[in-house]
Amino acid sequence: MDYTRIATEEAFATTEQFTLYRQMLANRTIQDPGFLSLWGFYLGSPSARATRIIEKLQDVGERRVADMDATGVDMHILSLTSPGVQVFDAATAVSLARSSNDQLAAAIAKHPTRFTGLAAIAPQEPSEAAKELERGVRKLGLKGAILNGHTLGEYLDDPKFWDIFAAAEALDVPLYLHPTGPSAGLIQPLLQRGLDGAIYGFGVDTGMHLLSIITSGAFDRFPKLKFVVGHLGEALPFWLFRLDYMHQATVNSKRYACIKPLKRKISEYMRENVYITSSGMAWAPAIRFCQEVLGEDRVMYAMDYPYQFEASEVGEMDKEGSAVSRRKFYELNARAVFKLPG
Repeated sequence: MDYTRIATEEAFATTEQFTLYRQMLANRTIQDPGFLSLWGFYLGSPSARATRIIEKLQDVGERRVADMDATGVDMHILSLTSPGVQVFDAATAVSLARSSNDQLAAAIAKHPTRFTGLAAIAPQEPSEAAKELERGVRKLGLKGAILNGHTLGEYLDDPKFWDIFAAAEALDVPLYLHPTGPSAGLIQPLLQRGLDGAIYGFGVDTGMHLLSIITSGAFDRFPKLKFVVGHLGEALPFWLFRLDYMHQATVNSKRYACIKPLKRKISEYMRENVYITSSGMAWAPAIRFCQEVLGEDRVMYAMDYPYQFEASEVGEMDKEGSAVSRRKFYELNARAVFKLPG
C-alpha cells in the first residue's frame, strides 16, 4: 500500500490496573452497574473471548507487534482500557494514571516506530489531571489524553472539569472520548436487555456525553479544543440535521435552562472541533457517509484492538475513493491530529 495504517483507538492494560479491578470486584467496594457488568464478565469469565482479550490487553510487546504485522497495521495509538482510572477515589486515580503513563512511555520507547499513545488522566482531580496531561505530553511524548466516559457518574459538560479542556487547548492536543458502561441513571433498561455494552449502550452513553459537551458551550469557551470520538462518532454524524433543527427549536422554546444559544450549529462543532474514528465500525458505506458529511479530513482508521480484532476488516477502505482519500483515512489525518512525524 502507498500509505501507513495507523490504528487510533487501541487498548492496553497494566497489571496494577487489573489487580485493583479484581480487588474492587472481590471486596464489593464498587456499585457502579456498568463496571460490574463489563469487568465482572471479562475478569471472571473462562470464555475464550474473555481470556484472549485479557491476555492481549496486557501485552504491549512482541505479541501485539506480531498481531499488527499479521493484519497489516503499522502503528497503534495506545490508550488505557476503559474505564481506566476513572472508577477510583481521587488519590488512587491520580497515582494510577501517573504509573500507567510511565509504563506506556516505556513500552513506546521499546517500539518507537510501532507504538505511540495517549495519557491517562484522573478527572476526579481536574487540576491534577491537567498537570498529568502536561507531563504526559511534554515529558513523556504522549499525544493527548484518553477520557473513558463518565467519572463516577459525572460528565464533562460540568465546568468543574474544564481545567482539562484548558490544558488540552493550550497544549494543542486532542482528548479522546471513549465509552465506558452507561452511568447508573442511564443503564438499567439497557442492562435488563443485555444491551448495555458495545452492542448499543456504550454508544448511547458516549453520544450523549459528546452532545452534552457541545450544548454546554464548551467549544465556545475553548474554540481550539479538539475531541476524537470512536465508532464513527457514536451515531451523531447520522443525526446532524435533526440535532441542528431540534437544538434551535429547544433554544427558541426556552424549555430548559441548560440549553442556551450557541455561537454555531451543532453540526459545525462536529465539523470543526471533533474528529471521528472507525473503531469497531469497519463498514464502508457508513465510513463514506461520515466522510461526506464531516469531511475527509475528519475521519480516521481504528481497529479497536483487542476487543474487535478481525483481519478482514483492516482493508475495508483499501478500494474506496481516491488514493489521496485512502491515505488521509489510514494515515495523514492521524498524523495531523496527533502530531505524528512522517
